Amino acid sequence: MALDFSALPLAFQFTSPGPILVKLDLDILGIHLSIRWYGLLIATAVLIGVILSQELAKRRNVNPELLGDLFFWLLIGAIPGARLYYVLFEWSKYAPTPGKIFAIWEGGIAIHGAILGGVSAALIFAKIKQVSFWQLADLVTPSLILGQAIGRWGNFFNSEAFGDPTDLPWKLYIPPDRRPLDYASFDYFHPTFLYESLWDLMVFALLITLFFRSLSGKPRLKVGTLFLVYWPAYSLGRLWIEGFRTDSLMLGPLRMAQVVSILGILLGLVGLAWLYLLKRPLPDVVPTLKGNGESGR
Repeated sequence: MALDFSALPLAFQFTSPGPILVKLDLDILGIHLSIRWYGLLIATAVLIGVILSQELAKRRNVNPELLGDLFFWLLIGAIPGARLYYVLFEWSKYAPTPGKIFAIWEGGIAIHGAILGGVSAALIFAKIKQVSFWQLADLVTPSLILGQAIGRWGNFFNSEAFGDPTDLPWKLYIPPDRRPLDYASFDYFHPTFLYESLWDLMVFALLITLFFRSLSGKPRLKVGTLFLVYWPAYSLGRLWIEGFRTDSLMLGPLRMAQVVSILGILLGLVGLAWLYLLKRPLPDVVPTLKGNGESGR
């Protein structure tokens, strides 16, 4: 039996108001300034992430100022990493106009590139400060997934990163100039930004619940657990959501995000097995202080 959604209300039919939040034009002063939703969302995610990570650090008796310093390093690594990753896979798009490579406010970043850049920066930071990378990773990971949930709405305002055409009641309207040529005659598409944002919020709820339950010892988590749980938890959602996308970064016939998601699932599961089945601490940039690798309080 076919389901007819035509009689349902249109409340879930999303339409972006456009990428620009505020535009300031002062011709007399020669000032032309645009504040974009994408930039505002990224700034909001970073601010919330710093506050949350510092609060979690206090709960584990870690100096919260250390997390404030770390976020500066993370931005240095993550933002260029996210852009470089995207540009490399979309080089044919940027080759004719190299100046557009730096126009990050127009969209075009990849979370996997941001994570690679951020992890690299965090490893250097941990080595310099002589603190456990895995302890830092556990404190930052809930902020990471919450930031992803917030940042995905930037795709909505930019009318990008949407899925295949659909007639579901929660469909997303895409302007004609933003549609792929193959789908020029379609108006509505899967709101994959919404799917991933909701999935990320569920992963955030899982991680933050594990964190606070660990403080009471139920269960007592080992250092690195939250970061390792993040990978399969997030990647499982990204794996199936990416299948809807019309603009996936490709490596030959493969969707790169799905390849990385599979690797992320394996990485997380192997790391958890190392911690809990083999009962060995994860390799770190500093000597492990506790033989059982348990999180400090």
